[in-house]
Amino acid sequence: MMALVRQRYEVAHFPGHGAHTFYLWRVLARILGSGSGAMEEAMELLSREARELSLGSQVERVAAPVSPLRFLRDFVMPGKPCIVTGGIQHWSALRKWSNDYLRAALGDQQVSVHFTPDGRADSIVDVRGMEMLPDADGGGDGDLDPIDGDQETLMFVSAHVQSMPFAQALEAVLGKRSSSNVAYLQQQNDCLRTEYSRLIDDVEADIPWATQALGSLPEAVNLWIGNENSVTSFHKDHYENLYAVVAGEKHFTLLPPVDVHRLYIRDYPAASYVPSPAQQEDERKLVMRSDRPRRMVPWASVDPECRHQDKHKFPRYFSSGGGEPFHCTVGAGEILYLPSMWFHHVTQRPDSGGRTIAINFWYDMAFDIRYAYFNFLESCVNKKKNTTIE
Repeated sequence: MMALVRQRYEVAHFPGHGAHTFYLWRVLARILGSGSGAMEEAMELLSREARELSLGSQVERVAAPVSPLRFLRDFVMPGKPCIVTGGIQHWSALRKWSNDYLRAALGDQQVSVHFTPDGRADSIVDVRGMEMLPDADGGGDGDLDPIDGDQETLMFVSAHVQSMPFAQALEAVLGKRSSSNVAYLQQQNDCLRTEYSRLIDDVEADIPWATQALGSLPEAVNLWIGNENSVTSFHKDHYENLYAVVAGEKHFTLLPPVDVHRLYIRDYPAASYVPSPAQQEDERKLVMRSDRPRRMVPWASVDPECRHQDKHKFPRYFSSGGGEPFHCTVGAGEILYLPSMWFHHVTQRPDSGGRTIAINFWYDMAFDIRYAYFNFLESCVNKKKNTTIE
């Protein structure tokens, strides 16, 4: 029934998605016929007009309950994030999930723990002066293939993933193990309904008003448990994301899809953290090893937290010519709606128990005309970029 309501609403109120079509076609036409300097101006115009016509300048807060129709009309169709206050206040998890409760419920359950030296998994790392093991195929010594001029020492590095009983994993998150590595429970891949299925009765299986508005059940439901050291670098997801915070706070820095040019997305050689073979299992220092066969990963170059980062390298991000990034804090009991394709960078602040806990629901995105617009804009950005970071 709700899927039919959505179809009728789209036809009646969003022929070609209204304002989106107007400003996108207007600016994309300018991009097609422009040189490098004019293209830069056209992209900034696109960012400004997206904010003026649709997105505004801040993430709107709305009180629960939210009707499916309002959620669809005011946020999903315009591709606009919002925070629903009190959205999960009825979940028993908010009252029950103390550390003792979680240990009792999950103590011997094997879970996947992501370890990094500094809390930054799936991020760009300058490997100069860092220890690297021989490649996975046994060749070389972590040889770095030069790319993009002064990017030759930068790599996309993934966490070391280790399976262990939940009780030990929680101790690692709380910093009570001898290792100095940062632990983050962030397996994704529908981990709430697999590794953490014993907790399902404490939450809802979906977000009912979002399920009705989006016309489907969530594709995956994930549990996240970390501390203040865990940071998620800028990236986007091909999902409609309902992100519910159970304990602590999450701080999001957001950029809409039309701001793709501001993140300086480049291809980086992939590597992973692995334990040093010279130390005991629980005390191992993490070192890096480049992936083999060689793999390149397109990733955002900008780190908004890096105050000493050379701003002249990333003028499009640090300039406000196209509008400021969106910032919001999501506290316990609240839900962030993060539209598909929005870029997000995440930090967190734990509660008195020393942890931040969240559950996110990934719903399939609609691969509609806006997806085609984004791909076209991204191709323009890729065509424009030089061989060095500007």
